[in-house]
Amino acid sequence: MTQTVSKPSVQSSTTTVAHDRTEVTDREAEPNAGVVHGLYTDGAAIVDSKAPAGPISEKWTQRKFDAALVNPTNRRKLSVIIVGTGLAGGAAAATLGEAGYHVKSFCYQDSPRRAHSIAAQGGINAAKNYKEDGDSVYRLFYDTVKGGDYRSRETNVYRLAEVSTNIIDQCVAQGVPFAREYGGLLDNRSFGGVQVSRTFYARGQTGQQLLIGAYQALERQIAAKTVEMHPRHEMLEIIVADDGSGPRARGIIARDLVTGEIETHLADAVVLASGGYGNVFYLSTNAMGCNVTASWRAHRKGAHFANPCYTQIHPTCIPVSGDHQSKLTLMSESLRNDGRIWVPKSADDCDKDPREIAEGDRDYYLERLYPSFGNLVPRDIASRQAKNMCDEGRGVGPKVGDFRRGVYLDFAEAIDRLGQAAVAEKYGNLFDMYQRITGENPYEVPMRIYPAVHYTMGGLWVDYDLQSSIPGLFVAGEANFSDHGANRLGASALMQGLADGYFVLPNTIRDYLAKGPFPAIDEQNDAVAAARASVESRVQKFLSINGDRSVDSFHKELGQIVWEYCGMERSEEGLLKAIDLIRSLREEFWRNVRVLGAADTLNQSLEKAGRVADFLELGELMCIDALHRRESCGGHFRTESQTDEGEALRHDDEYAYVAAWEWGGENGTPVLHKEDLTYEFIQLKQRSYK
Repeated sequence: MTQTVSKPSVQSSTTTVAHDRTEVTDREAEPNAGVVHGLYTDGAAIVDSKAPAGPISEKWTQRKFDAALVNPTNRRKLSVIIVGTGLAGGAAAATLGEAGYHVKSFCYQDSPRRAHSIAAQGGINAAKNYKEDGDSVYRLFYDTVKGGDYRSRETNVYRLAEVSTNIIDQCVAQGVPFAREYGGLLDNRSFGGVQVSRTFYARGQTGQQLLIGAYQALERQIAAKTVEMHPRHEMLEIIVADDGSGPRARGIIARDLVTGEIETHLADAVVLASGGYGNVFYLSTNAMGCNVTASWRAHRKGAHFANPCYTQIHPTCIPVSGDHQSKLTLMSESLRNDGRIWVPKSADDCDKDPREIAEGDRDYYLERLYPSFGNLVPRDIASRQAKNMCDEGRGVGPKVGDFRRGVYLDFAEAIDRLGQAAVAEKYGNLFDMYQRITGENPYEVPMRIYPAVHYTMGGLWVDYDLQSSIPGLFVAGEANFSDHGANRLGASALMQGLADGYFVLPNTIRDYLAKGPFPAIDEQNDAVAAARASVESRVQKFLSINGDRSVDSFHKELGQIVWEYCGMERSEEGLLKAIDLIRSLREEFWRNVRVLGAADTLNQSLEKAGRVADFLELGELMCIDALHRRESCGGHFRTESQTDEGEALRHDDEYAYVAAWEWGGENGTPVLHKEDLTYEFIQLKQRSYK
């Protein structure tokens, strides 16, 4: 039985949050049917209902027309807080500032230019079909849904593909130095999971160049005083207040990381563009400061967290070299255009210099297993196969435990075919980086690579307008779940960030802001005072424990647990063990962590403590999410659910939905809400890249 209601409520631990235009389904089953090991509670189903009906190619145009307008004079009366200054946050702040809204922008770095988007290397997708090789908006849409193993929302993905064509024009106008062909046209290269060339790039520095473009636009608005910039500030709490029209996001509590001052900032709406949570694994390709705190604080206030177990393991990273490491280094997926991946056919050859291994004794396993896509299969498949080769005892490089954790990425054939100068022109900065880190010259010796945590497809649940389950709280870029499903195709992260920031959010948030300005609240408001008090209490708690273990030691142990049991492969037995281990570790953290220094000064130990405390809670939810989803799809690979060939085996009759988790309270269990995924424009079928 299905009933449509205008404003159903979902109870969170701290406040009741109303949902606009949401459909609730009463499932005719026992309340906790399907609950695994009593670790969570079943809740009401939710659907995305803000996307207009009709042909998918017309939905975004129709939604933009339906969205209410705010006249230029009223925009000056409306304020928006944006947390994060990467591609999504920086682009959104610049665009909303240009439109005339008053924007407060926050980042924990010393400059917006240090946002982690700057680290992206290989490129950005767009369906411009410059190579005339059969690309189109629909093909980009299809490739993205298929690449995500049919676990993404059709409407959002099509919009992303549609908007992608505008992004390149925007960036060229900003002066982004994309690579060009001899005749001056923009060049393209291929990335994994596709058979066309649609990736625009600036050598191996695409993220840096795109971020500088967004940064210039942001700085222009800072100079025009439409954007108020707050660097070295970390959001520690979101303010959800009832201003007389129901609970809604009205601001944040932030800590000045230089002085230690706790600050209250209020606005008419809040946007989180704070990135992903890959650092829950401790070792990842993310910058050391990347964290989940902004999203997790919102989750605890009622924002649903969707698909947290969908994390991406990137196949092309420099292998771990020892216990001393706190970060891993990505080697761009673009290298797979010309590099060939192989391992020795015989384990007896693994100790040899790779140049001494004859061609006939090499196993180019991706080319063998997936002849249609070869080395350009999607990241989840390439990562699992690299692990499989190493598990068979055919890995290369030094042993890590009982196995060698590395495979070769070889450019000898490309250098013979193109010449070293041409290869250097395409990938020179990446080759230089590899040589500085490893001491090996990749022009002469094959690179050694191995999978590492890189990106998170899960994130805060949002509707078609990018609004979370908290009214007035919008989420953009990697911080939301909306576009990639269970696996992200390469070069799509930059595409989503700029699409959300420049083109989607500015058009959807105005529909919400048109209802304002909202009644004024001040720091004496009960919800505001309570949010500030909770932050101050938490800071003092960290400093008062005075235990024996460093924050980093807890983070490293958590990362080892999550990597071992919720990494490239998951099993019911391993996930149950991980949940127990994380709970024990969290209990010890709050009893035995030692946070040095004081609250009223620069204190990185205190910063890390808050982030690790949130990672400990997130890590448990990731494992619960992975445990409940008893299927394999994309980056989520359950050993109990695979084909005879070892490929991911989905169960569409049971799990074709978004798992949107509601915070269950300090001592409660998380509540699972399901958004059913329907495919009207793409046929739902098992993936094949063979």
